[in-house]
Order: sequence, then structure tokens, then C-alpha cells
Amino acid sequence: MLDLAKKPYHLTEEQIQLLQDNVQKMSLDEKIGQLFFVIGQDEDQVDINEFIQTYRPGGMMYRPASAEKIKRQLATAQEASEIPLFFSANLESGGNGIISEGTWFGMPLQIAATNDPTHAYELGNVAGHEAAQVGCNMSFSPIVDIDKNFRNPITNTRTFGSDQERVIQMAAAQINGLEQNGILPVIKHFPGDGVDERDQHLLSTVNSLTADEWMDSYGKIYQTFIDQGVTSIMIGHILQPAWERKLSPKIADADLKPASASKLLIDGLLRDKLGFNGLAITDATPMIGYNAILPREELLPATINAGIDMILFNKNIDEDYAFIKKAVENGTLKLERIEEAVLRILATKLTHGLFDSKLPETLDLNIEEHAKKAAAAAKKSVTLVKDRDQLLPVTVKRYPRIRMVVLGDSDDGGFKEGGQVSGLFQSQLESLGFEVSLYDRQHLNFHEIFEEGVAEMKEKFDLALYIANIETASNQTTTRLDWIHLMAADAPWFMKSIPTIFISTANPYHLFDIPAVSTYINTYTGNKESIDAVIRKMTGTEAFEGISPVDPFCGDLTAKQLF
Repeated sequence: MLDLAKKPYHLTEEQIQLLQDNVQKMSLDEKIGQLFFVIGQDEDQVDINEFIQTYRPGGMMYRPASAEKIKRQLATAQEASEIPLFFSANLESGGNGIISEGTWFGMPLQIAATNDPTHAYELGNVAGHEAAQVGCNMSFSPIVDIDKNFRNPITNTRTFGSDQERVIQMAAAQINGLEQNGILPVIKHFPGDGVDERDQHLLSTVNSLTADEWMDSYGKIYQTFIDQGVTSIMIGHILQPAWERKLSPKIADADLKPASASKLLIDGLLRDKLGFNGLAITDATPMIGYNAILPREELLPATINAGIDMILFNKNIDEDYAFIKKAVENGTLKLERIEEAVLRILATKLTHGLFDSKLPETLDLNIEEHAKKAAAAAKKSVTLVKDRDQLLPVTVKRYPRIRMVVLGDSDDGGFKEGGQVSGLFQSQLESLGFEVSLYDRQHLNFHEIFEEGVAEMKEKFDLALYIANIETASNQTTTRLDWIHLMAADAPWFMKSIPTIFISTANPYHLFDIPAVSTYINTYTGNKESIDAVIRKMTGTEAFEGISPVDPFCGDLTAKQLF
């Protein structure tokens, strides 16, 4: 099935023969090592040189640390490996995906709200430049999922929205920016997240579209990028029952599998139907959505047999390697299939210049310049969804005293990007002359909760400003508003009597839970540049320019009309 003379490789006969000869010289242990894309090792915990020589992995994925430390660790690992390693990170929203001082450029949904692919290019360009400076050569992005279900707790602001044409346009520009910096993009998550409302970290989720619906949406996206020569695709722990049944009409329900273990979806749909000849990598295999399919001893070989080339992360690395080796020894997994996967891995590394790449001698991160580009995207993206009662602009003359209530603002959970926004909002508003009182969720006032009326509220503040910084995170089941459980003490019961403005710095769908609020603004990202922009806009010094890449009313037409 693999043809290295064709897209996306276009290798010569000599190059192909050289790779084939190299694969034949490799031991079985070396071949098995190439199949694994392992967790980036910390020099403070592990001897990286010894780790690489022991396990000989094909790639490593790192989480953010200081640029100096990441660069040193990647250089150590690369020097210890006979075959160059893929070094990847989640560069979904900027260089902060790999280095702690990197630029948080903006969430993809924010970039989509600019309606200008120039900013998507700069997202890839900024992230790619900063990542390349420390030796990163691959990005697990862009995300090409469609945010079809507003209840999905994972896709949300990590996507370019609900319009497939905008997803294609923005992802293509982001890819261009990454590739300009020598970063290999990996689009994800095939066969497509965003239909289900659950989290594949916790269970195998379902893309429930019909085969035709899938082809007209997700299929069109993947076909477009495959035709354009995308080299690598990440495979999710996501079922697509309609296509499995189309390819195997007699398949039993019990035999339906997520794409990460489905030969029908990988060899059948992705490779045969869509013509993908490139590298297929699983999403992280510690996820329950993966491990719930089969016993891990059976599942890892089944993944390679399905047509996938690389396994992302391990549980127990020695055990995982042993599972693959045992499957070869007992004939469950043919050596030829492993060699095909290894050949594709090496071809991808050759095509993208990994055998000749050199690490920059000095760090040139361009953080200040990149911050200006992030600010330009923020200026163009902040979206005024509604201002029913014309509460804007917010001026000191109109609303000198502001009660500020912040929801979320937690670092708990994976994918969290920006930490807290409370201080940024409060300090900037106070610098403009507003008197800001921050609602104290930790020390509740009994009288205020149970007895206080509108008149007493008006004696304390002129405007209620609600800010929700409830970020998408792995291993959670919802991104909904969660008021204080005692009497919903922090909810704006007074919103029809006292001017109330709601700003979301993350999830764009909070109107589902608070449809009656008069004024609602989406910023999509909680970085400093976005907060600067929303304050300028809400105080009337700058116009709102953003468009909604999703339906912020969540399909609730009644609520849209009534409120």
C-alpha cells in the first residue's frame, strides 16, 4: 500500500532503496522503538542519553518548560539517537505550547473570529519560529475538527469553528506558517471530534454522522489536505459507525471500533477511500477512550495492524514494547507490517530534512514582535454578540463603581493556557478610574445572599461585570457555568434592575446558561492582548470587529428572540 514515490514523499528510487536497506539492517528492537512516540523526558528525573539508547523511540512530545531547558534536553536526546527524532508539541495556540516564555498567540477560535487567514498564518509562524529555536520539528496541530456540538468540552475554542470552509481556510494558513519554520504539521483528530458531547480522554466518543454527511464535512476537510500533500494525521479514539458499516455491511455492533484500532477506518477509509499515503499517529494512548477498546496487550498490535504507524505515549514503556514484540513472535503482528510503518516513519523524517537539520546556535525568540502580532489578532477578533439595552460604552461617568465577578480562572486540567484573568481586568479598569470590587467567592456574606434587595445593591455598585474564564480542559465533562452551589450566590439575579455585562474569555457558548443578560462579549482567549482589546472596546475607544465562528446562541432561537 505504501508508495514512497508518490505524494506526500516524492522520493527517488535511490532514496527509497537507501531507506529500505536501512530498515533491513535494523534489529527488531530498533524497529519497535521507532513505532513509539514517547513522553518527553525530564533531565531532572531521567538520564536522557541512557533513555534514548535503551528505548530508541521514533519521537518525543514535550510539554512546556523554559526555552533553555527544552533546547538542552532536545539536543541531548537528538545527539543520543542514531535515527533523528521527531520532537513535537501542541502548538495549537502559540509557542507557549513548547516553551513557558513562549507567545500565547490566541486560541484557534479567536483566530477564526478575525475572519482573516493572515492571522492564522501568523499563529503558525509565531509558534513555529519559537518552537524551531529550541529544536522542535513537529506540531500536533492544526486542529481540523468541526465544532458542531456546543456541549463538547474538548473542541470548543481549540477549533476554527463550525463552518468547514473556514476550518479549511484557517488550517491551511496555519500549516503554511508552521512549514515556513521547518515544522511538520500533524492535523487532528481523524475521523473528527466535535459531534459528540463527551471527552475521548474518558471514553471512546462517537462521530455519529451518516457516511454522506461525513464525506460532505469532515471528509471534505481531510480530502482537501490530503490532496494538498499533508504528511501526517493524528488518529482519535473516536468511532465513525456509518463508515465502518458502509465498508463492512455485516459488521456486528460489538465489532465497531474507534479509529485508533479500526482497520476499516484507517486502511479502508483514510488510506483507500481518501488516498492518504502519509504518516498516521494515534492520539495519546493513556486515554481511557483508547484503553477501553481491548486489553492493552491486544490493543497495541491491533493499532499497528489497523494501518497506524506510530503510538503516542506509553503506560509502562517496558510492558508496551514487550506487547509488540510478543505479537510479532506469536504471529499476531507481521514483521512486514512493522517494517512498512518504520519505512513510512523514516521517509517522513527524510522528506522533512530531519537527517540534515541543525539546532540554532542562539535563541532568537522575538517575543516582543510576536506579542504585537497577537495584539493585532486580538484587536480584530473580540466579538460583541449583543448589547440589548445599549449598556456600552462603559465609562467612569456612567458606571463609576463596578462589581466584578470572575468565574473559572483555574489552572486545573490539561490544555489550560493562561491562568487567571482577574488581576488583569481589575488593574486595567482601576487604572482608568473605575472603583472595582471583586466578588469574594471564598467568604460569602449571609445578608447579601439571603436578604439583600435591589436598592442595597445599587448603593454598592453601578455595573455588574461578569467574566467567565472557563477554559476547555481534558478529563472534564462540561464547560458550563457553575454558580456557587449555595443559592447560586454569585449569579446575577438582579440583571433586569442593575446594568450587567458578561464577558467570556474562553468558552463562547455561555449564553446557553445566561440568555437574559443584556450585553455579552466573546474574546475566545484569556491572554493579555485579548483583555487589553476587550477593555478598549467596552470603554468605547475602539470598535468591535470580530465575527462569531460558531452560533453563540447555541441554536436556541427562542432565547435569541426573547432575550
